[in-house]
Amino acid sequence: MPDLRILFFALFCVHPTRSSLCPLGCECSEAAQTVKCVSKDLRSIPSGIPGYTRNLFITGNQIRRIGPQAFKGLDNVTTLSLSNNSLRSLDLSSNQLAVIHPEAFTVQSRMLRELNLSRALYNHSSITDLATSLRWSSLEGLLGLDLSSNGLVYLPPRIFSHLSSLRRLQLANNSIVSIYNETFSGLEYLEELDLSLNALKTFREEGLLELEHLPRAKLNLGQNPYTCTCGIEPFAAWLNVSQGKVVDVERLICMFPVDLRNTSLLTAARLILGCHRAGEGDNLALQTSYVFLGIVLGFVGLMFLFVLYLNRKGIKKRIYDLRDTCREVWEGYHYRYEIDSDPRLAQVSTTADV
Repeated sequence: MPDLRILFFALFCVHPTRSSLCPLGCECSEAAQTVKCVSKDLRSIPSGIPGYTRNLFITGNQIRRIGPQAFKGLDNVTTLSLSNNSLRSLDLSSNQLAVIHPEAFTVQSRMLRELNLSRALYNHSSITDLATSLRWSSLEGLLGLDLSSNGLVYLPPRIFSHLSSLRRLQLANNSIVSIYNETFSGLEYLEELDLSLNALKTFREEGLLELEHLPRAKLNLGQNPYTCTCGIEPFAAWLNVSQGKVVDVERLICMFPVDLRNTSLLTAARLILGCHRAGEGDNLALQTSYVFLGIVLGFVGLMFLFVLYLNRKGIKKRIYDLRDTCREVWEGYHYRYEIDSDPRLAQVSTTADV
């Protein structure tokens, strides 16, 4: 199978260039800008990797954890292979991953338990690559995934469907505007979901159903710009019956409109938001429209009858004329039928025609 590869647009902040000496247990080629540390029983990422390195292969070792400082100063790395290790925790936070290979998490990754991608994506569009790599992954044993602070606007459907053992999902401090159908498909065992500090104005019906499909999860939904208009009533009602599920339910407040700012969402369902009266007004307006339409149709009908009344003599004459015409045509057909049915009359008719 192909190596585990994650392509980086840029790695970490700029730091002083390291020594060009090759780390112990590795093979370095400055001409090829490549460093290989293959099957050396390494327990951690070796220090002293040259700054010129673009292709870094650390495969077939016993590395179990990679921390945020492991690749510090390696600004030129574009290809990283970590296959055939025993990684249990992989921290790739504070990077700018522009491209993630579809098979980045398919090789020897069943041991991985924690994956930190906080502040790791180049921009919000990188979520498409990440979704593909997660769907193709072998991360059935992953317990924790951190995708916080990546500027994510949306989550592709079934992005987490292959992470069947996931217990903790961090999505805080993004720009997620809505939760759609199948966003959290496959996460029946999820225990923690953090959606705080996003751009959620409310949860529509499909979003509430997604939360209901996470029976074990404790939810963090605070610090979102909730808009307390009629559309938020289903969410507010859901909160009142699901308080034990939302950890920070007491801190969920309205941000808009201004006159309801800082009002608890738990009371929003009981507030006089004008929603029911607006509905009654809509029904009244609809009924009024039907009545008006009936009046108009009745008036048109009366005018039609009035026109018929004024032209009754002409209409009567036309009906009589039509009746006489039909009678003459019928008599002609009847006479012709008698001729055709009587051979003698038929012969006379034929002679007359000749």
